[in-house]
Amino acid sequence: MSQVLDTPPPTTPAPAPADLAALAARHGLSVSGARPSLPEYIRQLWARRHFITAFATAKLTAQYSQAKLGQVWQVLTPLLNAAVYYFIFGELMGTKGGVPDYIPFLVTGVFIWTFTQSSIMAGTRAISGNLGLVRALHFPRAALPISFALQQLQQLLFSMAALVVILLCFGIPVSASWVLALPALLLQFTFNAGIAMIMARMGAKTPDIAQLMPFVLRTWMYTSGVMFSISHMMSKHTEWPSWVTSALLANPAAVYIDLMRFALIDSFHASQLPPHVWAIATGWALLAGVGGFIYFWKAEETYGRG
Repeated sequence: MSQVLDTPPPTTPAPAPADLAALAARHGLSVSGARPSLPEYIRQLWARRHFITAFATAKLTAQYSQAKLGQVWQVLTPLLNAAVYYFIFGELMGTKGGVPDYIPFLVTGVFIWTFTQSSIMAGTRAISGNLGLVRALHFPRAALPISFALQQLQQLLFSMAALVVILLCFGIPVSASWVLALPALLLQFTFNAGIAMIMARMGAKTPDIAQLMPFVLRTWMYTSGVMFSISHMMSKHTEWPSWVTSALLANPAAVYIDLMRFALIDSFHASQLPPHVWAIATGWALLAGVGGFIYFWKAEETYGRG
């Protein structure tokens, strides 16, 4: 009798993972939060285009809701930055020398640079700063960095109204070349959204990157010709190595800034643009936009976990 009582009951072997997968497939079950195929992901993202635009508009409206001047700060902030840069770089450091229409030149550079800078910073925190939304709802996570880039585009359009007033006040007439601002902005938005998606994935894994990015972006700004003319600077430093000149000319931030200056400012001539500038701008937009989108999509199932 004791032998019977002491004998352990027979154990059933655990099913193999392959058996579990077959069982789930037979009953129509799938992995929760699994990454869809790239075409399906694009389709899901397009289906939520209204959410993306509404989310961007809501974030923009709420950004200055606590300030007494409200949405005026959308224009006032970049204008104050431009005033500071004018005093430090234009007056104290003399970078305005040899640059006609320096104030429109500077304000255009500040506005266009701010668009890229703000898109990247917002993208860095797109996932890590919205974990509640990511964990509560099922949607393509790329909607977040894209919506933040769209928010910055909307803010830039408000600033462009002030820029037009500045251009007219300094005697720069409306011309047909202003139409070129539209494709330039479209290419820059594609580039910004792609970099925002890259930084969103990196920031989701390592939130400390958000603390490092202001230093990286500040260094990038100083090499992008925001406060000075790159072509004028190169003419004064002919001893620079050829690779430095090529890097400055191909800098994507500088390319988009100079394209906007060429479109809006009569005194900024085509000779100040790098060769094949539209091809370079398109190449950067495709490289960052498509590459950033695929890079972000590959980690889709990891966002909000851990």
